[in-house]
Amino acid sequence: MKLLRDILPQTVAYKIVGDDSVEVLRLELDSRKVEPGSLFFAIPGTTVDGHDFIDKAIELGAVAIVAERQTVSSDIPFVLVDDAAQAMGEIASAFYDYPSSKLKLVGFTGTNGKTTVATLLHELHQKLGYKAGLISTVENKIGIEVSPSTHTTPHAIAINKLLGDMVAAGCTHCFMEVSSHAIHQKRIAGLKYALAGFTNLSHDHLDYHKTFAAYRDAKKTLFNQLPADAIALINKDDKNGMVMLQNCKATKYTYALHSGSDFRARILEHDFRGMLLEIDRKEAWYQLVGKFNAYNVLSVYATTFLLGEDPDKIITALSSLNPVRGRFEYVSSPQGIIGIVDYAHTPDALKNVLETINGIRSKNEQLITVVGCGGNRDHEKRPVMAEVSAQLSDRVILTSDNPRTESPEAILADMQTGVPAQHFKKVLKITDREEAIKTAISIAEPNDIILIAGKGHETYQEIKGVKHPFDDKQVFTKNAALLQ
Repeated sequence: MKLLRDILPQTVAYKIVGDDSVEVLRLELDSRKVEPGSLFFAIPGTTVDGHDFIDKAIELGAVAIVAERQTVSSDIPFVLVDDAAQAMGEIASAFYDYPSSKLKLVGFTGTNGKTTVATLLHELHQKLGYKAGLISTVENKIGIEVSPSTHTTPHAIAINKLLGDMVAAGCTHCFMEVSSHAIHQKRIAGLKYALAGFTNLSHDHLDYHKTFAAYRDAKKTLFNQLPADAIALINKDDKNGMVMLQNCKATKYTYALHSGSDFRARILEHDFRGMLLEIDRKEAWYQLVGKFNAYNVLSVYATTFLLGEDPDKIITALSSLNPVRGRFEYVSSPQGIIGIVDYAHTPDALKNVLETINGIRSKNEQLITVVGCGGNRDHEKRPVMAEVSAQLSDRVILTSDNPRTESPEAILADMQTGVPAQHFKKVLKITDREEAIKTAISIAEPNDIILIAGKGHETYQEIKGVKHPFDDKQVFTKNAALLQ
């Protein structure tokens, strides 16, 4: 329980209309969940405006409203602000006693690699003897306790509650993915980062950001907001990396495989089970595959070193970690067919995975790619995904991913426009995803490789707005056994 006046931020300009001494028992963004004692935030959104639900919130017992304008005449106090989303982050931080300042909060942003980096950092610090938290696309964790994840980055109230729970449970670190949507929507407002990292930037989310420049600038905002006592770590091999550091007040560090940088790595050997990697002149075998994972491992090493850990201990613990679920996950069939399940759902991520496979295989076997694109998302990347698949695979099966409320056939038609004419004969369209995977197995020979891309760790398929159980790895294993 807090008084309203005690949680109003010093960093946000506001005007109080009414009594600021009311007791606030909880914070709420969704008017349907308001209970007596709630402080309700009226946030203008992309599809709905929270100001339209202020009456409902008051009916359900809200004791105060934070809004950008007063829409109703009421006895309960209004906190009027210029930016309700920014204010919500600042107020949520104060309500939960500034939890991000009571542990080392590390956030990673970028198109690809966020989940792997955040997850490996969490697992590594657990191995190093810390109790750590995780906020990711796949799951949220407090130590080893798991709770499901609904967003890559939750809204500000949920983040601060989760961080507060981590602090109460004795966590000393939290590692989180920071999405461009979350930055733009100010879900991370009010958080104090010890370190922010940048992985890479490529085509994604232009359905939301409209232009690549706007997408890039959303990512950059994370670094613009870092305080002088924080650390900024960027991938120098990505041309956008140094852009992130412009106007950044934090202490700056870089990592790279090719450029001169503060942290360097080199791939010495690799196969489908892992790679021998040299990091700052120390060699070790890591259970992750591909150049993109070399960047991920290096960023994890650099982050942990910058947080003060011993480099030899870091490498010993890091080299013992298993791959992240649904990220270049290896599975074999009774027939000797190799299956690789990967979350690759952007052209760049798909290209990275296919180039990695082609760099390891002997070329005496087929590479069959099963790939789709999500519905109600960026249309521009659909033909590019198909083009990349056709150019780098021996056979391609275009199929459904999560069509959501779109027609799967329309999505596949969009994808097919990207297939070069010389590759038409190698491409099939099979709308049903399980049938597509089953077909890939049926046309494969022993030692052939099937990449199943797009869903990775997901255990559902969303069709017409309904989520149905679906796990690419399980579907591959089941159908491989049936076709034995």
